[in-house]
Amino acid sequence: MARVVSKDEYRSRIKDKLRQEGKKVVLCHGVFDLVHPGHIIHFEQAKKLGDILIVSITSEKYVRKGPGRPYFDDDMRMKVLEALECVDYVMLSEGYTVDDIVECVEPDIYVKGEEYKNVKDDITGKISEEQKLVEKHGGKVEFTTGQVFSSTKLINTVMSGMPDEVRVYMQRFKNEYSMKDILQYADKVANLKVMVIGDVIIDKYTYCSVQGIMSKDMGYSARLRNTEEYFGGGLAIARHLSTFTKNVTMLSVIGDEENIRLRIFDEIADKINLRLLYSKKNPTIVKQRYLTKNEKRDEYRKVFAINNIPDQIGYEPEVKEKFLKRLNDTVEEYDVVFLCDFGHGLIDEEVMKIVQERAKYLALNCQTNSSNKGMNIITKYKRADVFTLDQCELNLAYPSYSDDEETKLKKLSRHLGGNGWLTRGSLGAWQVDKGEIGKCPAFTLAVKDTIGAGDSFFSLAGAFAAAGAPMQIGTFMGNIGGALGANIVGNRESIEKVNALKFASTLMNV
Repeated sequence: MARVVSKDEYRSRIKDKLRQEGKKVVLCHGVFDLVHPGHIIHFEQAKKLGDILIVSITSEKYVRKGPGRPYFDDDMRMKVLEALECVDYVMLSEGYTVDDIVECVEPDIYVKGEEYKNVKDDITGKISEEQKLVEKHGGKVEFTTGQVFSSTKLINTVMSGMPDEVRVYMQRFKNEYSMKDILQYADKVANLKVMVIGDVIIDKYTYCSVQGIMSKDMGYSARLRNTEEYFGGGLAIARHLSTFTKNVTMLSVIGDEENIRLRIFDEIADKINLRLLYSKKNPTIVKQRYLTKNEKRDEYRKVFAINNIPDQIGYEPEVKEKFLKRLNDTVEEYDVVFLCDFGHGLIDEEVMKIVQERAKYLALNCQTNSSNKGMNIITKYKRADVFTLDQCELNLAYPSYSDDEETKLKKLSRHLGGNGWLTRGSLGAWQVDKGEIGKCPAFTLAVKDTIGAGDSFFSLAGAFAAAGAPMQIGTFMGNIGGALGANIVGNRESIEKVNALKFASTLMNV
């Protein structure tokens, strides 16, 4: 029977002793969310390759299988492994990779299942790196053989790890498309040259604890906890896209605040080609939200919001002239232009005209928010190859009680001459493809913050459509982006390609 040990304990008390005794150490690593016969065979075969078998698991906060996974927490997964006779030690890996465990254990043999033998099939792209690290520490990699089972499939189908409507949808989806198809289109996305046009927005999140209503007024009284700032707006979309393709250019205008400019270049310039202009007249847009956290459900509720958007945004003539020149000179060089119209003044009729007339492929998102409601309607555009919008934005575009959402979505598709998506929150998303409506359920109902979900959907759906993927694959990947985005607070992190593809693999295991 095994026992659970920390990295520190193994390094200080066990490692040297095993070496002195001449023991050959074997390491297996994984999520091991639900231990099944395939795992037992894997562990038994691994144990036969040496004297001591160590099994490590990925800590739950680093598991990339989508919201709601792992099904079992760290303690429960380690407890199950601890009960296995063939296992000697169980360890917790605190990172996205197994590097911390390999560095600590320095195994003689690192064992993977035969499904990882073909490096080309590795979604994470990490197997080769793991092998190099193991060999650097004097070990080697071996692969076990035997029937391959899937914890993910068992959880999805037997343990209600996936809602019924998602299982039904995925069964239909799998009849037409495979994970291989998705990976092939992901490779095509990687070759796209992308331009993103839109406002840079700083999302300032102020976390507080509401104590109650003021004793002499009607407002909230709250205790300040901490404040964080994230890159939002078009820059958030550019960051999502930059994890799928290394050729992303961001064209925008920001204020002349040196601290913001330096932070953007320090944190973003190595991933995105920044083509920024600076206005002394208008500040960089900052949207500040005050939030409280529901500790029990790990959800956030917004109490109040303010912003610094001027009543009238008008950039200096010389700044606007440079912006239009850069756009005119380069727009045709890109495979796809993501036009992110937040209605704050950057995208005017001249910009719209250039992009609609000259972009090779146009992905359009025209947003309604509290500062522009009724003033920034998507029907002001005449062309888009693909578009996204939400239910409020669709109803503002077609304010009719007699038409349902399907009719309105078809009208918009005809108006813009392209296909598109209607995001519907917890109800999922609809696609319009050559006048036909397709419906996809939400892939998760576990939500931390919905602020970035729409931008995440737009980024992934638009990128796959621009790479030539069928609309249904665009819908699938967009919904994955939305689900992952809804579980990121603000735009604290970007949607990583490996996380999206891992979640796709989880969904395909039905």
